[in-house]
Amino acid sequence: MNSTSHDELSRLVQFAKGAIVPDGFGFLSRFGLVEKSRSPACFVTARMTYCFSIASLLGLPDARDYAARGVESLSGAFTDKHFGGYVASLDGSPASHRKRSYETSFVVLAASTAATAGVPGAGDLTANAAEVMQSRFWSDEAGALIESWDREFTEPEPYWGANANMHGLESLLALYGHTRDERWRDLALRIAGTFINVRARSENWWLSEHYGPDWTPLPDFNADNPRDEFRPYGMTIGHLFEWSRLLLQLESTWELPPSWLREAASGLYETAVTHGWAVDGEEGFVYTVDWDGLPVIRDRPHWVAAEAISAAATWTNLTGDPRYAKQLHTWTAYAQSRFVDREHGSWHHLLDSDNCPSYTMWSGKPDIYHALQAVILPDLPVAESTAQAVITASRRQL
Repeated sequence: MNSTSHDELSRLVQFAKGAIVPDGFGFLSRFGLVEKSRSPACFVTARMTYCFSIASLLGLPDARDYAARGVESLSGAFTDKHFGGYVASLDGSPASHRKRSYETSFVVLAASTAATAGVPGAGDLTANAAEVMQSRFWSDEAGALIESWDREFTEPEPYWGANANMHGLESLLALYGHTRDERWRDLALRIAGTFINVRARSENWWLSEHYGPDWTPLPDFNADNPRDEFRPYGMTIGHLFEWSRLLLQLESTWELPPSWLREAASGLYETAVTHGWAVDGEEGFVYTVDWDGLPVIRDRPHWVAAEAISAAATWTNLTGDPRYAKQLHTWTAYAQSRFVDREHGSWHHLLDSDNCPSYTMWSGKPDIYHALQAVILPDLPVAESTAQAVITASRRQL
């Protein structure tokens, strides 16, 4: 890793250390202070645990200790000892007791990455989280993860979502990287086939995010609430970049990979570039577009730019194509000038349509998950997971 990337990584990790609380990691404000009015959330704790585990693999001091605290919290406070699975939040509300594949996927990602980094307790957490994912959330008939259950795992939500399954694919690749058990890679391929090779392909590499219980697309889902943080209306530009990168990572696990993976990764990437970058006349990626390709939410979330950088880096490192390298340079320069908060730390999580910091969607800077990967992936080879990419890069330096 070059010195600039290492310095930026160190800065992000130092900011993230301020999130530690007795049970996991709290939501950080824009100034790097824990928002005491918000209870710790499972997905934030898992994502921070993941980031500290990656930082540990990269040799950052104390990172392993912070990852261990995260593993302890995910294994303890966030685990439902009575009904199994993981609670969404520690606020005790009825909604927090729902069991969702989104949180479960991040626990699997965090646990398997921490186990790869040798974090105490991570092996047991990995085994438990993987069992929960397969036995409670995997639908072999659908080739996808069930979105959510009630606390007792008796009533599934009548909805199929692309976002949770995308992160499920990511976590399965990390699990495969740690265990070398091909069943996890095969489930990742099933998810990719269900959402991308079937549905996105049929729409010329546009991706519907929301589906009813019978897999009917729901194009108007949340049209009255288009800013929803997890289920926005329309097509989400950042997810196309994320899927593109993950398909390339999945492809890397075979000597003779399924031929459609590269085609699909390219199609999604090009759709995101065409309909996302500077489409309203200002630099940056809009959050969402409608089904005519017109911007819906023109605000620029940091994670969309981060995923664009990560995808362009993956394409560049895989192909050496100067077009991807040029895009990587452009988008990295944009993020450095607009998103990186050199005064208070981390990245601004949202810019408005004029590229000024905004807090209409998030009150602060909850985690460093997307930003961390955007910082380090340009310097890493393509592998099934970021952890395995770090390990491969380290071996090449020996």
